[in-house]
Amino acid sequence: MKNTQSTGLSTGLYWFRHDLRLDDQPALARLAACTDRVILVYCIDPHWFIPDAFGCSRMGIHRQQFIYESLIDLNRQLEGYHQNLLVVVGEPVSQLMTLIQQYDVTVLGFGEHPGFEERDQIDKIKQHIPDLTTISAHNNSLFEPEVLPFSISEMPDKFSPFRKKIEKHLNPLKSIARPVAIPPPPAELIQTDWQGLPLHHGSASSFNGGETAGRKQLHHYFFESQGIADYKSTRNGLEGWHYSSKFSAWLASGCLSVKYVVSELHKFEKQVTANESTYWLYFELLWREFFWWLQRKHGRDWFTYGGLQHSSTAAPKAGDALHNWQNGTTANAHINACMRQLNATGYMSNRGRQWVASYLINELRQDWRYGAAYFEQQLIDYDVGANWGNWQYLAGVGSDPRGLRQFNIARQAAMYDPQDSFRKLWAG
Repeated sequence: MKNTQSTGLSTGLYWFRHDLRLDDQPALARLAACTDRVILVYCIDPHWFIPDAFGCSRMGIHRQQFIYESLIDLNRQLEGYHQNLLVVVGEPVSQLMTLIQQYDVTVLGFGEHPGFEERDQIDKIKQHIPDLTTISAHNNSLFEPEVLPFSISEMPDKFSPFRKKIEKHLNPLKSIARPVAIPPPPAELIQTDWQGLPLHHGSASSFNGGETAGRKQLHHYFFESQGIADYKSTRNGLEGWHYSSKFSAWLASGCLSVKYVVSELHKFEKQVTANESTYWLYFELLWREFFWWLQRKHGRDWFTYGGLQHSSTAAPKAGDALHNWQNGTTANAHINACMRQLNATGYMSNRGRQWVASYLINELRQDWRYGAAYFEQQLIDYDVGANWGNWQYLAGVGSDPRGLRQFNIARQAAMYDPQDSFRKLWAG
């Protein structure tokens, strides 16, 4: 392989992870401005498809298809810059170090992520290549840690004090425009084998991956249907496309910048209306932000049975009840409907997620982590912070120390499915 340093041209590498877009990419813009050639990379880790200790893979078919569509969309946009996306398969740290050495990369760019594994990957690369210059940015959060009214190690473990301090002191950062130009890749750079990628393309999901689709959905929900104006009254729906924003899948994969979402929300409030519903969407984005930073604070405890409360109770062993829950064959018809919807589409309403989590923990007496791991496998909008944080919260070992949160499913069904239409739709 040609030694690119001999040409006198500097080479940078940007590692796309949970930020599959070109909008609001400050680290990419800075990398493009200080290097002569740029390699743009996404890594597919084979371990995503291998069952873990909970018997679940890290990524099921629904999110696989969404990611594949997002990569295709990103590559299509990059063609306008005379660039292309290199998608490699293998253990990410090894793949990145091979590319860095092979193409004499001197600058690595990436989006910061508070996840335990994501931070560990960056640390390993820095340890192995100490002379490597890194450029990073907080491109998937509303705020940077430096501006928060507390240090991450001292942030509140409860949402309410977190929210109140944020709302009192901070306004969300504005997103930045996409790069004006990106230098070309090295001429000898290998090309992506798109047909050979180990991603499934046969999901029945209604979601289309990619920044283009995410922006289209945002514009539709805010400015065409103006569904946001009634969000607070519709958000507890169980079935359909219009009862909620559906932004979660694009936010989780970084196809939409959360800063861009909030900036468009403020535009709607100025141009159309500001009401309880528009505030409530921002309120829920603050929940996302809360879990985003809380996982950074607690590290490995995010995944332990005792959670943030360090409960010493022994974890129950998985049994047939777990498999019945996963397959939607429990004794509760509404739980079954929710789980069948999840398995078929990769999506479940927020109300349904609370029902099935409560049922698994309180009625079936199962280890909550098996539920969190199954959601990680099945959900198209899986986000490590929100998923594991919400499961801990409902299990009584997370951010709220008041104990288990148990739902009366029959009463809930009477409130939110009074005509029994949702249950009948997914009766099987």
